[in-house]
Amino acid sequence: MRTLLTMTEKTDGATKTPRPYHHGDLRRAILTAALDVIAADGPFALSLRDLARRAGVSHAAPAHHFKDRTGLLTAIAAEGFGLLAQTIRDAADLKDAGVRYVRFAREHPAHFQVMFAPDLLRADDLELTTARALAGDALREAVTAVNPENRGTDARLAGIAAWSLAHGFATLLLGRNLDDPVGDRDPEEVFRTLATMLFRSA
Repeated sequence: MRTLLTMTEKTDGATKTPRPYHHGDLRRAILTAALDVIAADGPFALSLRDLARRAGVSHAAPAHHFKDRTGLLTAIAAEGFGLLAQTIRDAADLKDAGVRYVRFAREHPAHFQVMFAPDLLRADDLELTTARALAGDALREAVTAVNPENRGTDARLAGIAAWSLAHGFATLLLGRNLDDPVGDRDPEEVFRTLATMLFRSA
């Protein structure tokens, strides 16, 4: 964690050793610590007090940035949807968008857990709703780019099918439910095969 400022404390006229004050990077430090906890133990293991201890700041510092645990989880979900939107937007086609979705889940498992747990989030948060909309738009663009002969005339249903395939595969993969069927094969290549079955030339 980068230290931007050093504070010197005085007690009874004596000067103590300067201690690092994590100003500016504190929000990122708390998010990073929270992602580590979620990846290891799940979102319900989060404690703002514990995160403050990990970041080396007062127990009130995380609340200054996120207010409460719901606010912290909402920020994580918003960040995740933003990353996902950027990932899908750069896809060459629908199949590649699905592969990138699976890759995102594998590389950001903590984000992925929180993003699709609405009971843990503040639904009306502007940052979250905006990022979620951007991710949805990126997926819809990938779907509508496919020739209707290969996806059917209802683009909305095709989008649901594509999302269900990618999300279902990613969820099963993260839960280690596909260890046997996937085996030593590259999960992304396995997904490409499944996507070809659903969208013949997507």
